[in-house]
Amino acid sequence: MADALPLPALHASHGGCWLRDGAGNTRGVGKGEAIVAAADTPLLLLNAPLVASRLGYPDLSGLDLLELYAFVRPAQFVVPTPKGLAHALNLPEAAGDDAVPLLLQQAAEALLAQCQNPAWAEREGAWSTLQNLTRLRWPWAPLVAPRLTAPGQAERWLFARLPEWEEAPERPQPQQVQLDGDAVTARLAQLTGSEAEARPAQRAYAGEAAHVFDPRRREGLPHLLLAQAGTGIGKTLGYLAPASLWSEASGGTVWVSTYTKALQRQLRRESRRAWGERRTDGSRPVVVRKGRENYLCLLNLEDALQGGFTGRAAVMAQLVARWAAYSQDGDMIGGDLPGWLGTLFRQRGIAALTDRRGECVYAGCPHYRKCFIERAARASAQADLVIANHALVMVNAARGRDAAQRPTRIVFDEGHHVFEAADSTFAAALTGAETIELRRWVIGPERGSKGRRRGLSARLADIASYDEAGGKAIAAARHAAEALPGDGWLQRLAEGTPSGPLEELLAAVRATVYARDESGGQEAGYGLETEAAQLDGPFIERAGAAQAALAELRGPLIRLGSRLEAIMAEPPDWLDGPGRARIEGARHSLTWRIDLLTAWEALLDRLGGPADPQFVDWLAVERGDAREFDVGLHRRWLDPMQPFAKVVLEPAHGVMITSATLRDGADWAAAVDKSGAPALGIAPRLSGFDSPFDYAAQAEVLIVTDVPRGDVSALAGAYGRLIEASKGGALGLFTAIRRLRAVHGRIADRLARSGLPLYAQHVDPIDTGTLVDIFRDDPHASLLGTDALRDGVDVPGHSLRLVVMEQVPWPKPSILHRARRLAGGGSAYDDRIIRARLAQAFGRLIRSREDHGHFVVLSAAFPSRLLSAFPPGTPVTRLTLDQALQRVAAGAFGKPAKIESEP
Repeated sequence: MADALPLPALHASHGGCWLRDGAGNTRGVGKGEAIVAAADTPLLLLNAPLVASRLGYPDLSGLDLLELYAFVRPAQFVVPTPKGLAHALNLPEAAGDDAVPLLLQQAAEALLAQCQNPAWAEREGAWSTLQNLTRLRWPWAPLVAPRLTAPGQAERWLFARLPEWEEAPERPQPQQVQLDGDAVTARLAQLTGSEAEARPAQRAYAGEAAHVFDPRRREGLPHLLLAQAGTGIGKTLGYLAPASLWSEASGGTVWVSTYTKALQRQLRRESRRAWGERRTDGSRPVVVRKGRENYLCLLNLEDALQGGFTGRAAVMAQLVARWAAYSQDGDMIGGDLPGWLGTLFRQRGIAALTDRRGECVYAGCPHYRKCFIERAARASAQADLVIANHALVMVNAARGRDAAQRPTRIVFDEGHHVFEAADSTFAAALTGAETIELRRWVIGPERGSKGRRRGLSARLADIASYDEAGGKAIAAARHAAEALPGDGWLQRLAEGTPSGPLEELLAAVRATVYARDESGGQEAGYGLETEAAQLDGPFIERAGAAQAALAELRGPLIRLGSRLEAIMAEPPDWLDGPGRARIEGARHSLTWRIDLLTAWEALLDRLGGPADPQFVDWLAVERGDAREFDVGLHRRWLDPMQPFAKVVLEPAHGVMITSATLRDGADWAAAVDKSGAPALGIAPRLSGFDSPFDYAAQAEVLIVTDVPRGDVSALAGAYGRLIEASKGGALGLFTAIRRLRAVHGRIADRLARSGLPLYAQHVDPIDTGTLVDIFRDDPHASLLGTDALRDGVDVPGHSLRLVVMEQVPWPKPSILHRARRLAGGGSAYDDRIIRARLAQAFGRLIRSREDHGHFVVLSAAFPSRLLSAFPPGTPVTRLTLDQALQRVAAGAFGKPAKIESEP
């Protein structure tokens, strides 16, 4: 048996609580006794926030194994469960819940022992970090200290250890090449390997993808391919084959854009078949590029380490610093930083360590040459393949700092989300949360605020002292920004004491929304909205005053931009290279804010006049968990593919949009409309490839007709019995968080006592990515979630064998949806959305030829016109819950039960 640390350990699940003392005695205890024990002495725990949730004791603290893991093994993956920890440390799995406390003791000893191992790869920096953690009274510090010897010489500070990025010459324009079909087929064969099964459809798909890389025939008219590839076609290697061939022959860069982080990770793995990890010069041919808000900001981290964070947040900052020294790319959201690390500290400290507010000082930062963000940007400029997400591609095209680096050959995988991403990217929102961020960007932090945030005058102090006109513009902008909402704005709105023209407008928005609310209080805790129409005179007057205030701010920002441009044109002697880069960054940030103010002014300008048919405008009060958190006006394009076509498609040479669910059945019309092609007047190339899977033998759709809609008890009973019948392995999808929580609360304990753990978004204090990791790792676990899980989960194999939808996924009847429904054909528009959602959810079930499973919809009146959402040949049966349970139980550990006709 592995050595165990002789400290008491506690394990709590929905099935009960188990406590093991230092002498090796384990016993079951009630929640009350467990809480008393935890309050009396520090206990070994695994994922303290989750244990606290299970006990109903939010103040729980102790010796969390995950914190120790983050210290000893920074940037190393572990599923944060007893099983996951056992696998990571090469320990035997716990046979049951009652054996978990012993496992925790063994894991603690294994991690502490690693600190004594001379071959410990992550030793550098550990001693210095431990001294800081000791001062912060980290619970593990007294246990780690005796195991960790002081280094022979002083350790380098984190910021001295990180490597610097190097400048590289700009890549030449790619050569114009036309790919040979036989060469594409040969490259695909090379990537798939000699042992791979023959896939004629994959070869045909790769051949179609190759057309995207043909030389463009006319400016502003890219090659555009819409390619539907059913699950199992092998589309990733299908487009990487021609992409790698073109990049090799032309010297150009291909961008592959995804919607989910899971596909980005898959692409990173698959791309290694076409490109090595590094080139001969040490550079990376494949780079994952994300928005700057995903990366650790070293200046923010330095501030946090030097007193900007206190208490538990300061401990988290030290563990993040440990990770930063060993991270591959500094990606904090979906990279090699454990997703569970931030949730351990029960606050949004992780977000505070990124640059979410666009206040980067660029070359003015002392860590500029080591910056993860700058390194990623420069690496992507030299890469053969850049893996990004839809939002970044669109933002980069709309306001990228370097037009020469904007992508011209793009593959949009998960292409059914391009419309959604464009809708968000090209939106305008004049809200309290947005305006206070602009105020802080201009003025700086409010008095008494901690942190390094600085206003324009501090960031450009040298410019203000050198250039009189620039200094006056900064002062004028600072004065004008005082009209924007400040700290406490939301409380002032609730109390009826708004301050300034923008807060007065937001107060009018709030009052109008509540006055027009027709829910009768039934939607308490959820957002409210109303049309930006039929507004009275006082509202229009307040909008006019707010518009004038925004214009007063925009003017000096424009003047400041002009002065910075003039300084760049005739630079002073003291302006060196880093200084030029800092001014260039400031110009970029200014342009972004000026465009934002222009969009806000345009939104307000139309309130007193006729509506613009290109846009949909509305007023909203955002609420969650019975609490208001934002108020404002919103504008969306009726068809966001118009700006997408202008900004992304028109400058490109070749674009491929691909997905397993692009078209509606056999109809391409909606897919073409949502591609941006009509805005450019081009006819895209269309290709469709059906899945090779035998859905008739691998899956069946069960429509359960006797679970009453609106009966939460019956809904919970159905979910519980279905999960029991399948022996776990279930993904439950909900359209409302309230019902998800209600169902979870009714069945979680019962299922846990049967050895079937149940996890849930919006219930468990765990991020979505980690929840999916836990679900994937345990074939007996089940997971409840909302839209984020409908098509963002890739769990092949036996861990996912049942998908249950609580009802038909009707679109939310919002003002925006109503406008698009009217323009898109009424109920036919709704049907297309529902069929797409059903198809995406069904796609979670069968991921390989070996997968089998059931797709259950709890709907008494499921419309037959929606059945075309499922792949041809998939058996569909309407039946009672009892009959469905028999089918699911019969196929729980094998193929679905044989379909029999129902009366």
